[in-house]
Amino acid sequence: MKNTYGTAVTLTIFGESHGAAIGAVLDGIGAGVPIDEEFIAQQMEKRRAKGGGLSTNRIEADKVRFLSGVYNGYTTGTAITMAIENNNTRPGDYKKTLALPRPGHADYTAHVKYQGFEDFRGGGHFSGRITAALCAAGAVCQSVLQAKGIQIATHIARVGGVADMPFAQEQTALQQQIEQLQKTMELPVLSNTAAEEMKARIRQAAEQGDSVGGVLETAVMGMPAGVGEPFFDSVESQLAHLLFSIPAIKGVEFGSGFALAEMQGSQANDPFVMQNGTIRTATNHNGGINGGITNGMPLMLRTVIKPTPSIYKEQQTVDMQQKVPATLQIQGRHDPCIAHRAAIVQTSAVAFGLLDLLTQRYGTLWHTQKEE
Repeated sequence: MKNTYGTAVTLTIFGESHGAAIGAVLDGIGAGVPIDEEFIAQQMEKRRAKGGGLSTNRIEADKVRFLSGVYNGYTTGTAITMAIENNNTRPGDYKKTLALPRPGHADYTAHVKYQGFEDFRGGGHFSGRITAALCAAGAVCQSVLQAKGIQIATHIARVGGVADMPFAQEQTALQQQIEQLQKTMELPVLSNTAAEEMKARIRQAAEQGDSVGGVLETAVMGMPAGVGEPFFDSVESQLAHLLFSIPAIKGVEFGSGFALAEMQGSQANDPFVMQNGTIRTATNHNGGINGGITNGMPLMLRTVIKPTPSIYKEQQTVDMQQKVPATLQIQGRHDPCIAHRAAIVQTSAVAFGLLDLLTQRYGTLWHTQKEE
């Protein structure tokens, strides 16, 4: 099992959904980075389940505890170990269906790969619960980036057929939208009307014992040009690798993405222009990346979040012990939609990936180096 990723900055994720704790080890962060525990708590709150018909009734405090790498409020330059306790666990919910793999989950594939020794409770290490650790690490990475003027935000572009307003093309307006989303602690959307319609759609699915999926869109402003390590560590390669590691993400696109297939080159190309003495592009169909390297424009990407596989409708499966067809009706506590909770997870993954690429280019001293 590969739980560690990164080159100059590395991240290791550990724990299981119903184990004692989950956590992360973040290594490669320079010494002297201030650790703002209030900011970290705010980021964790954005992912935390709150019930109310919009998310699971499994409510966890998600308090991040630093075990190493932080002293007197600053990083020491050694590995940062973070732990998050699991307190509201109900492993008994899963014993009755141990032999019945849940459709859409990793139950069957994990059983085959780990020969029955896997922790099946709530999906074990494959659970979305593990993304809380990614958020904790991502919050530290965001702190470094924000100090350098790099801002990241993710909104729900669409969920259950309800669309939010898109990110602005004009950079001043986009900056305002990013700042709005960073302050938002409820549904991460730009339109209040869309927020209410999305809530109604999610609750409708929950009442039907079903679930809905969506699309998340992330914008990054302030990335310098020239960052990226082609061929195999291009910006797209690095971020796509991390994004596809998030449970439920089934598609990733950058810039105009799949819409580029319907364009001609004269439409898809982004002409270069001068703006206040800086080279920019007139459009941003390529999402701030050329040849796998940042070009100084806003980095834009979208992901597809599939509907939560844990639904309360009766589903067809098999009995892995008896080797016969079976039916399954899932019990327990589950999300009718995870897009709104996954938004901060996506932001965290992007923050980590970009910090790794930036550190490869500028080194760890860049983390605390004052801008001239």
